[in-house]
Amino acid sequence: MNVPPRMADLRPASPAPAGAAGARDVAAHLRFIRGGGRTVLARQHVPYPFHITRPFWLDRALPEMATLYLQSSSGGLYTGDRLTLDIEVGKGAQAHITSQAATVVHRTTDDEARFSTTLRIEADAFLALTNDPFILFPDAHLSSSTQVVLAPGGRAILVDGFATHDPAQGGRPFGTLRTELSVRDAGGRLLVRDRGGLTGLHFASPASPLGPYRAMGSLVALGRAHGDMDIAALMSQLDALDCRVGISPLPNECGIAVRCLAPSGGHLARGMALAFAAVFEAWMGHAPPPLRK
Repeated sequence: MNVPPRMADLRPASPAPAGAAGARDVAAHLRFIRGGGRTVLARQHVPYPFHITRPFWLDRALPEMATLYLQSSSGGLYTGDRLTLDIEVGKGAQAHITSQAATVVHRTTDDEARFSTTLRIEADAFLALTNDPFILFPDAHLSSSTQVVLAPGGRAILVDGFATHDPAQGGRPFGTLRTELSVRDAGGRLLVRDRGGLTGLHFASPASPLGPYRAMGSLVALGRAHGDMDIAALMSQLDALDCRVGISPLPNECGIAVRCLAPSGGHLARGMALAFAAVFEAWMGHAPPPLRK
């Protein structure tokens, strides 16, 4: 199968500023542990603009897995923001964290917004982190990075993506998008590194690496699956949504990567939900419960 074209790698020529005047430099932390026969949120530090719901236990086939909705109180990301989310999943714990809605990245011409995520998944633990797409407004500049530490027996499914929107409907492009994913084992050995970048002008041009598609999503499944995934059925379902998907193994037998191209953010959200359900069932042995958003 063909993987969709990789985004052109962009690296800043010099270090970015520490943050614009009035920008937010905020770190949130969540730690899940197994106790009393189920996964509980043992520690939380969730300053503004982060906000969370209480944990829910929604999976009848896996009643010990906690589900948590991650919310934003600020209406998106703004110039110079430096937001960090640190999540730990203790030994044997199982958690699903999902955003309640897409995150808007506003005009950030003076200084890019940065969103950094650090995930620590201990032995025999599982984490699903399913973020709705970033919505890039005109002149939005975003750097998004995810660092994962995966202990033996740990597994994870990570979902994110992006789409664009011009509220004035003038077709104005976003500024730049930079992404990075690094996965290391508990000893610090690098297993996977993926970097990409795209300018709004390149994205909107006739030679766009996304072709006619206006949204892109990525799913990374780390660890070992419990069963096989019906790839043909998944691709047929995504074709029906006018989405195009590519699936490839990750280096070091670390898992798989799924890339999805879609004509719009709405198509992407539906396509990534289908992909997540297929991968979750292969990794966990049953279909995920429906989530209300």
